[in-house]
Amino acid sequence: MALASSVPSTTKGQILEVARRRFAEHGFGGTSLNDIADEVGIRRPSLLHHFASKEALYRAVVLESFAEWADLVEGAIGGGKQGWEQVEGVLRAAFRFFEERPEFVRLVRWEALEGGPILTDELAVLLKPLFERGAVFLEREMDGGRLRRYDARQLLLTGYGAVLSYLSDAPLMTGLLDVDPLSPDALEQRREHVIAVLRTAIAP
Repeated sequence: MALASSVPSTTKGQILEVARRRFAEHGFGGTSLNDIADEVGIRRPSLLHHFASKEALYRAVVLESFAEWADLVEGAIGGGKQGWEQVEGVLRAAFRFFEERPEFVRLVRWEALEGGPILTDELAVLLKPLFERGAVFLEREMDGGRLRRYDARQLLLTGYGAVLSYLSDAPLMTGLLDVDPLSPDALEQRREHVIAVLRTAIAP
């Protein structure tokens, strides 16, 4: 089945778009280059002209997706705000990013489950500076009395998990909540709850 016209116009862009969706739905092991090529409307050799292997295509998809996340975090933490105001800004930006990119959420989970080659190598290089920058910010704000004292790195992991896990586990939430957990109202309720809990925990 050829790809609809709403996706990126270049062949390489189309390949990345289809591959992102298929890797998100089926993981690395459950995704076939033949299926990707068929959906784009090209032959497998044409796909391999752009990406030499399935591993190379997967690496490009994952790194591009995480680069978008890194850009968002950089933008959210670059405003010069302090204390809880800065933390809340990053949390809201993170929620918005994940809500608008469900395929990114599934890619993260597949990487964690399958232990792919990307997560432990290139992603560490990409994400570690952001993680350390966040920890330095939190420690500085705690030292200045603008946030309550916690282990900064553990706090980052807690915030990350609180935002991501609800979205990645949404299918399991349906039976618990008796509503669509990804509906706008449910997402808003979850977002405001997490922000309120963290505000109570760390705002002085």
